[in-house]
Amino acid sequence: MKNKLLTLIFILFSFHQLNAQSLDLKILEHINGSVNPGPDRFWNSVSDQSFKIDVAVPLSLFTVGLIKHDQSLKVKAYETGVAVIGAGGAAFILKKIVQRDRPAITYPGIIIPKVVETDYSFPSGHASFAFATATSLSLAFPKWYVIVPSFVYAGTVAYSRLYLGVHYPSDVIGGAIIGMASSYITFQAQKLLIERKYRRKH
Repeated sequence: MKNKLLTLIFILFSFHQLNAQSLDLKILEHINGSVNPGPDRFWNSVSDQSFKIDVAVPLSLFTVGLIKHDQSLKVKAYETGVAVIGAGGAAFILKKIVQRDRPAITYPGIIIPKVVETDYSFPSGHASFAFATATSLSLAFPKWYVIVPSFVYAGTVAYSRLYLGVHYPSDVIGGAIIGMASSYITFQAQKLLIERKYRRKH
């Protein structure tokens, strides 16, 4: 009876995995589409420029903090920088562990790679960085006019990776979760440090 139950669970799990993979591919195939020089250049540019933005955000916050002698801005710069680095590190390690091939390798002729990527697919490093940046900015400046553009930016980067055919939807979702988690953990850790320093002084 126990063996039958375990077999049933395994079959159901396998069926779920196949359905999830099928949905993953269908969504990607729909977004990826055929070669189209104009949009291809645009989304490739979005993807390429995202790393520069992710680096520029903490550097800009730190620079403004130095100019204005604003310690809180410097702290926010540190938080953002650490979150982005943490997200990138986690994504890199997971890529090595999971070793998921890029969609065009697994499905040649179905998914069209519009840029060349040589590392593994899961999770998306671009999405990890972008969502770490967006979440950090949203936590640092919890105003709608910061939160909305930040996540529009991150979502646009994630979409670009699907359009270019280099990631599955589950890759960018995984990257988004890593980025948001890295930012939240960094934010909470910094908060705890500040609280400890305050307690020691009082």
